[in-house]
Amino acid sequence: MKNDPSKLPQAGNLLISEPFLQDENFVRSVVLLCEHNSEGSFGLVLNKPSILHLSELVEELSFLESEVYVGGPVEQNTLHFIYFGEKKLEGSLPIGENLWWGGDFEALVENLKLGTMQADSVRFFIGYSGWGAGQLSDELSENTWIICESKIDSEVLENTPEELWRVLLKNMGGEFKVIANYPLDPRLN
Repeated sequence: MKNDPSKLPQAGNLLISEPFLQDENFVRSVVLLCEHNSEGSFGLVLNKPSILHLSELVEELSFLESEVYVGGPVEQNTLHFIYFGEKKLEGSLPIGENLWWGGDFEALVENLKLGTMQADSVRFFIGYSGWGAGQLSDELSENTWIICESKIDSEVLENTPEELWRVLLKNMGGEFKVIANYPLDPRLN
């Protein structure tokens, strides 16, 4: 289960943790890579719900009961978001087809209040996953992560957090389909 060394990770790729990764922050994680360059990498874990709801974090959005995800272990006092559809916010960065990262938060709040953006097209995260210069490349060469180039859309995120890791691997086929069924702890088999 090796990554193709000729393929470099890029914004919009998914990083799927290898089945036996022991880091509690990333066990069976799927990370949306938002930025990757010579200075480092930034991503958001897509399948780790927090115990918080958006209404508890942002007073202006108290009318929304949107779930908030743990984007990663770094700076968990920060709020990040991605959204699907057309670009609606100044400062949003494209990270896939009809997929945007960040942007003008006040405009986001206003769009959600007015209904010009639907709450189910936005996903919120506390904290993020970060790698220093060369760190992600090292982890990829150690096969800690599997690069998945699948198109990320709102349908992908309709899988439950528990299912997402397995579904993406199965969809990749071949040896990935086999490892999708690895037990969390093979000693219990």
